[in-house]
Amino acid sequence: MMTRKIPLRFLFPLLVLPFLSACQAVEVNARAEKGASPHGQAAAQQVRAHQGEETRVLDLRQSRELKQIIPLLAEKRVVYVGETHDQYSHHLTQLEIIRELYRRNPDLAIGLEFFQWPFQPALDRYIAGETGETGLLQESEWYDRWIYDYRLYRPIIAFAREKGIPLVALNVPKELVARVSSVGLAGLDEAERAKLPAEIDSGDQAYRQRLKKVFQRHAGMSGKRFDRFVEVQLLWDEGMARSVADYLKAHPGRRMVVLAGSGHLMFGSGIPNRVNRRLPVTSAIVLPGDRLQLAPGIADFITYPGSEQLPPAGMMGIYLAEGAQGVRVGGLAPGSAAEQVGVRKGDLIRTLNGSDIQRVADIRIALLDKSPGDRVKLEVRRKGVLWGEDDLAFDITLGDPD
Repeated sequence: MMTRKIPLRFLFPLLVLPFLSACQAVEVNARAEKGASPHGQAAAQQVRAHQGEETRVLDLRQSRELKQIIPLLAEKRVVYVGETHDQYSHHLTQLEIIRELYRRNPDLAIGLEFFQWPFQPALDRYIAGETGETGLLQESEWYDRWIYDYRLYRPIIAFAREKGIPLVALNVPKELVARVSSVGLAGLDEAERAKLPAEIDSGDQAYRQRLKKVFQRHAGMSGKRFDRFVEVQLLWDEGMARSVADYLKAHPGRRMVVLAGSGHLMFGSGIPNRVNRRLPVTSAIVLPGDRLQLAPGIADFITYPGSEQLPPAGMMGIYLAEGAQGVRVGGLAPGSAAEQVGVRKGDLIRTLNGSDIQRVADIRIALLDKSPGDRVKLEVRRKGVLWGEDDLAFDITLGDPD
């Protein structure tokens, strides 16, 4: 299965997030672990060359070194754990940290970048057992608001459900992000401005300069567009920081693990320092080092996760087009499983494995646990050659991702 295209205004910020730098340095004050792999040792030497001191580097590919820092993390009110969104090994590291912190003290919440404010009730219902995984995906509009494979995050969300750990939606609604990207903060109307954090601090010049380096990698980007780009990043970081601080104020005895793209956490100046401006808390930042250019002050702990990968998803090879009538076949990958059995461009998809299909998300949910080689039944409605419509059914053996 292939998804519909994502508008550029949403795609561009998501692509650069893993590389965004934040501003004020958070002191890295630790040592390289004895027996670390050459990769880990080289990383520690890279940071020492800049700052003249050793850095705590944990090579999780070689041993379970992560447990060595859990006692230190357990002392903090907030633990920020970064990720590159599409890296399964990063999410497994996040899960391990959550497991160990929960084991020490179950009074814990998990703050999530990948859910937006309006969908907090969906998270609450899921944790309370009032709805299942399908309900969560539908109610949170996962497939419309987060482009990454749900299976990457599934173990974390399932563990939270099992243990009753509150999940907190941190992120700003995409509609507000789109408006700021289009008209800037100054162009918002009164109702839109009411949704903004009360304070958006744009005074950190190091933060701005790091964003500029990322922005300049893209040809044809004007100064005005850069200002909007910075405002969008500020909206994200201030919005998520407000969510964290508000939750902690409302639950004074509870700690939180915050999961977000590394660009929102590095150097402390994305989310962490903006939380502290609202509510001073003890905290630590843990970042995966395999996708970062290390530098002094980037984090308290650098991990080198394993190489775990998600199993491949089963694919029909259909480009999906969502419209007023439902979901149509917008195109077919050459030689794909669907093309081979006779599915055609323009077919209106009615059911998949007996489930009614109204939106693209319905198809993604129906295929969530399907692997290459699995068989599915697709029912479509096709315009007749001369008049009328025909209802057709196809048995499709799913293929591998391209």
